[in-house]
Amino acid sequence: MMPALWVSKTGLAAQDMNLTTISNNLANVSTTGFKRDRAEFQDLLYQIRRQPGAQSSQDTQLPTGLQLGTGVRIVGTAKQFTQGGLQTTEQPLDMAVNGRGFFQILQPDGTVSYTRDGSFHLDSNGQLVTSQGFPLEPAIVLPAEVQSFTVGEDGTVSVTVSGNPTPQVVGNIQTADFVNPAGLQAIGNNLFLETGASGAPQVGTPGLTGLGPVLQNTLENSNVSVVEELVNMITTQRAYEMNSKVISTSDQMLGFLSQNL
Repeated sequence: MMPALWVSKTGLAAQDMNLTTISNNLANVSTTGFKRDRAEFQDLLYQIRRQPGAQSSQDTQLPTGLQLGTGVRIVGTAKQFTQGGLQTTEQPLDMAVNGRGFFQILQPDGTVSYTRDGSFHLDSNGQLVTSQGFPLEPAIVLPAEVQSFTVGEDGTVSVTVSGNPTPQVVGNIQTADFVNPAGLQAIGNNLFLETGASGAPQVGTPGLTGLGPVLQNTLENSNVSVVEELVNMITTQRAYEMNSKVISTSDQMLGFLSQNL
């Protein structure tokens, strides 16, 4: 009965963490470029009371063993980098990657972070920056008196200025991809950092070598499915209740023993 209490305790802790993951997904259902998390469960060590395959006699072996599990734990939360829905915004500074790839963002400490959030703005110098003020890498600076701003699917940025109707190329947006995007480290603000698990970034021209094209006047919505998350929440709630029931049953059995022995 005591082992059952501890096993159920691990179940309650794991389901609590799973519910936290689900709630974070639902909280970010409207976050631009957000990628949902999925909790990954793993059973704990087993107590081997009877080894399967052990010799039961000189010529025979045990077909099964006696193995008692010690519970469960969550070993990771895997980001699901499936494509979110694309929404037309009619805002020229809004961009989305249609397929694989991340925008590169320069951090204040000089490191490069990565994002799927293409809702950019202009700072006082005419440079493209995120909502946090972090510049796009490589830098794109628009000249004064810009009349129109156009981004091609290959990332080519061209503008027209007053008095000159001929488009001028002012830069090229490059995107980065990873062998294992799920290995990226999420740091908040819709940003990710490279890790040893993600592999080195493969930087290239959008639309080439497997990278998705860049779409202007478009934003990528979160890939969270509200219906799926609600179903997962119900499943988690029922699993939590069942583990609570095991604790309650074990407590009743221990109470019976303490009162009758």
